[in-house]
Amino acid sequence: MNRRHCAAAAITLVCALAVLSAPAQAMAAPTPTPTTTPSATPTSTPTTPSPAEKRLQEVREEIETLYRKAEAATDAYNLAEGQAKKQSGEIVRLTRSIAEGQARIAELKDSAGAQAREQYRNAGLPPGAQLVLSGDPDLFLDGVNQAKQGQQATKGMLTELEQAQEDLETYTEDAGLNWEKIEANRVKQAKAKKHVKAQIAAAEKLESQLAKKEQARLLELEQDAASTAQAAWLSSGALKDINREASPAGKKALAFATAQIGKPYVWGAEGPGSYDCSGLTSQAWAAAKQPIPRTSQEQWRQLPHIAIQDMRPGDLIIYHSDASHVGMYVGDGSIVHAPRPGRQVALTGAGSMEILGVVRPDK
Repeated sequence: MNRRHCAAAAITLVCALAVLSAPAQAMAAPTPTPTTTPSATPTSTPTTPSPAEKRLQEVREEIETLYRKAEAATDAYNLAEGQAKKQSGEIVRLTRSIAEGQARIAELKDSAGAQAREQYRNAGLPPGAQLVLSGDPDLFLDGVNQAKQGQQATKGMLTELEQAQEDLETYTEDAGLNWEKIEANRVKQAKAKKHVKAQIAAAEKLESQLAKKEQARLLELEQDAASTAQAAWLSSGALKDINREASPAGKKALAFATAQIGKPYVWGAEGPGSYDCSGLTSQAWAAAKQPIPRTSQEQWRQLPHIAIQDMRPGDLIIYHSDASHVGMYVGDGSIVHAPRPGRQVALTGAGSMEILGVVRPDK
């Protein structure tokens, strides 16, 4: 009995040791309830961007700011250039008027000289005295009428001569003022051009310092930011009930603008091979026989403003608080525009940038 009892105790001890030395998972229940592991559970905490990603975001924002400043300076350059062209045209017109005025003054002086010479040939006697001395009543009466007509003609000639001289002085003064304006606008142009080039050069330098992989990621970040802004704009209900058709002129402007897709952005360019943002919109509406101001800021200032809910294809959407960018609405929440240096004319979401307002060239 004792041996059997000892053997049973030994077997029990071995079994207990075997259980204690088994792996931990062997202790799990045979049919566990399915659960989601912590690593697979979505969390609301956003992933912290890596230092490299954060740096790229900062670079993107800095590049965007530089190009925005360049675009504003481009508007200033284009405005000064347009004013210089206008003043040059005015100078040409005034120069022509001055030449015509000088010719007319010379002609009037010749007529006055001819009258003086005629009087000299008549011994210096005035027409009335000559008639009295003629002794012929009929000739006298006829001569009186002719003398009156001659006096009126002389008076009119002198008045015209005086007016021509005043006009000549005015034309000359205006021409001088226009020359001053041209010079002032040239100075503005030079400053704006220098500023544009400096901003673009700074942006291009920042971008060129990135590796190819970083440049590709930068483009992705740019597109992501635009998509996010567009999605927010659409979700706001901005396009609700906007289903209007373009006007006949608007269709022509749209056809021109969309035909330029793929052409490069070049600041100050008005085509045909490249465009800046307002160069594209102004040329598109010029093709529709509806001239509009050259710059986005002047387009915003001079053209009729339209509520977004009344927008139709062909209208111009002005962007940013300084009205430094413009695109043409094509419908379905999109615009065609010339974005910035290094990009081409393209379609993009109308809400991908900060909208200032909408203007209509052919209201």
